Amino acid sequence: MEQEILDVSKVRKLLFLGPNGSYSDFAKDKFIDAFKFNCVSTNLKSISSVIKALKDENSEDIIAVIPIENSIEGIVRETLDNLSSLKKEGIKIISETTMNVEHALVGYGKMKDIKVIRSHPQALAQCKQFINANFPDTLIEEATLSTSAGIKSLSENDKSIAAIGSVECARMYNAPIIKTNINDEANNKTRFILLGKYLAPQTGKDKTSITFSTENKAGALSKILTILDSYNINMSYIDSRPSKKELGEYVFYIDFEGHIQDEKVQMAFADIKPLVKMFYVIGSYSAV
Repeated sequence: MEQEILDVSKVRKLLFLGPNGSYSDFAKDKFIDAFKFNCVSTNLKSISSVIKALKDENSEDIIAVIPIENSIEGIVRETLDNLSSLKKEGIKIISETTMNVEHALVGYGKMKDIKVIRSHPQALAQCKQFINANFPDTLIEEATLSTSAGIKSLSENDKSIAAIGSVECARMYNAPIIKTNINDEANNKTRFILLGKYLAPQTGKDKTSITFSTENKAGALSKILTILDSYNINMSYIDSRPSKKELGEYVFYIDFEGHIQDEKVQMAFADIKPLVKMFYVIGSYSAV
């Protein structure tokens, strides 16, 4: 049965990577404004917990927002590893948005006092040059589940611990900002996806994401890419992850221009499906 087109009126709950003040929180607000959702928002501590809750509740009135890619650090592996598991519940990407990421150093001490910096691993990596230039090798970098979790954990009683996150989040938790714009790269953006049990309508500016696995044979992947090329389908992204079932077996992820309802996309899928062990359209969607 064909999947239902997004019905905004049915959405009652939105899950996002928290706590409040995370970049996912701000991306969530952007989706709510764009689609005019009238829903309750609930934050969860990790990407995997967001995906698990979305699958466990398995309902059309629940959607979720998680990060998928950063312009500096690349794909968010935890997200990619979870996407192929959405097939059973029919959960798809229904939109995407991009947020500017401007990191600040936050804490109750001065830079000379800091012995520990907490943040999400990607944020720590995005500020590596700043950290190396301003702190000794003895500095401890502590990974947190989100940038906001690092800021939320700070205490004015311990000036030796700082965090990296957004200025907006620091203000939300009334935490002092030590230094702003500490990104190694000025053009730092993160892409977020909106997930739900819906198919997004065609807009003419759509992207489709698919995941599949092939037999562990030479040329298996190249056959898939040749089919996409034969239908003049422009691929924008490809990646692979271990299947976690057999050594040497991989699950592939591809993004390309077009919508699942486009005739040439349907024809390409008809040619691809006999060649793969697993195939799932993660979504056809546009950006907001």
